[in-house]
Amino acid sequence: MGETCGICGGDGRIGNAFGLTTTCPGCHGSGLRSSETTGFRDVTKTKPARPSTPASKQTWPLTFEGGQLAAEVQNSPACSPQTKAKLIREIMEYEGSHGACTETFIKKVRKQLRPPR
Repeated sequence: MGETCGICGGDGRIGNAFGLTTTCPGCHGSGLRSSETTGFRDVTKTKPARPSTPASKQTWPLTFEGGQLAAEVQNSPACSPQTKAKLIREIMEYEGSHGACTETFIKKVRKQLRPPR
């Protein structure tokens, strides 16, 4: 069979000067020398590589309030298409960081929809 563990002498347990005993770190309680001679055992868990699927790009807000606000922006006659795209992107980013559109944010966006005086 295998050789006895050099750390515990084949007992599978080790003790200290205070009388406490524990499982041998060399043989993990088996009493036999470990077959690994590399020194340290790799205990890291590795996950299989996930297939790379391109993430679909979000084009519209996810919450009800965000969707309503984006619809208001889209239907606004006072804004240019570039401004509309920028505001809708702002709504989606705000939802991503805050979870939902707050009343203060909704007021801020609606203020930008007003025609210039």
